[in-house]
Amino acid sequence: MTEAALRATEFLDHTSPEVTGFVRTALADTAPDATPTERAVALYHAVRDGIRYEVYGADLSREGLRAGNVLRTGSGMCLHKSVVYAAALRSVGVPARLVLTDVRNHLASPRLIRLLGGDVFHQHCLTSVFLNGRWVKATPVFNRTLCRLYRMAPLDFDGTADSVHHPYDAEGRRQMEFLRHHGEFDDLPYEFVLADLRAAHPGLFRGDGTRLAAGSLAGEARDGSAA
Repeated sequence: MTEAALRATEFLDHTSPEVTGFVRTALADTAPDATPTERAVALYHAVRDGIRYEVYGADLSREGLRAGNVLRTGSGMCLHKSVVYAAALRSVGVPARLVLTDVRNHLASPRLIRLLGGDVFHQHCLTSVFLNGRWVKATPVFNRTLCRLYRMAPLDFDGTADSVHHPYDAEGRRQMEFLRHHGEFDDLPYEFVLADLRAAHPGLFRGDGTRLAAGSLAGEARDGSAA
């Protein structure tokens, strides 16, 4: 049942030196006899806060979305960060899959919403993790610093309950709503994801259609344009 969710794949290249090195560092303070849940939680925080969340300039080429390459660059959007988390989990023997959804009111500035063409973001990615005999969902996407800038509490994950979205921000305003569940995947369905993103958000793409528009979510928050 979980065998396919443990394999190295094109995008979840968990045997690459970048992924194995990241996991070794992330678990350096974890006890040798740590449970799978303890490892999953430690890796969650390492991905959430150790890889900068950024939509602008994101590389959506096949190479750009491989876990090893994401770790070399140190930043990415939900697709990149969830790919890294799933790969890291598989590297320590924890089955993991990618979950693809469409969401409303994704963490965004007014400029990003204009480029998206609205407040619905297609192909939001999170991770499904097999722990203690069942699948739970985790979203190691929005790092602590960016959440603070956008006045949102960072999502946590304890390995026992789903951690999927920020329903409200610090002022009690609804922040994210799930609209469509595309499914769970053992590897990133690249052509499907890219075709849907290009069709839904043509204004977000630049150049050859694999690189997103330049900018900075953190910078827009700091100069007040995130309000």
